[in-house]
Amino acid sequence: MTRQVNLYEAKTQLSQLVEDAAKGEEIIIAKNGEPMAVLKPLPKPEQGKRVLGQLKGLVGLGPDFDAADEEIERLFYEGDLNEPPVPFKHE
Repeated sequence: MTRQVNLYEAKTQLSQLVEDAAKGEEIIIAKNGEPMAVLKPLPKPEQGKRVLGQLKGLVGLGPDFDAADEEIERLFYEGDLNEPPVPFKHE
């Protein structure tokens, strides 16, 4: 659907005209009855299909990515983690 509005009306009702255009209406803005501009909805962007594997060969894991941290192992087997828990004192 297309309708024509004069410039003064367009200035005073711009918010409503933009909403109408977003809903699919095409609005011609005229000055002294002569069409000057068109307000129409923008096309909705198309969502492209996701392509998996775009980073294949560009990202890798180091040879030691799953190696244990020596400090954490030491604390786990020898350190404070094996000490009995200290009771919590609420004051």
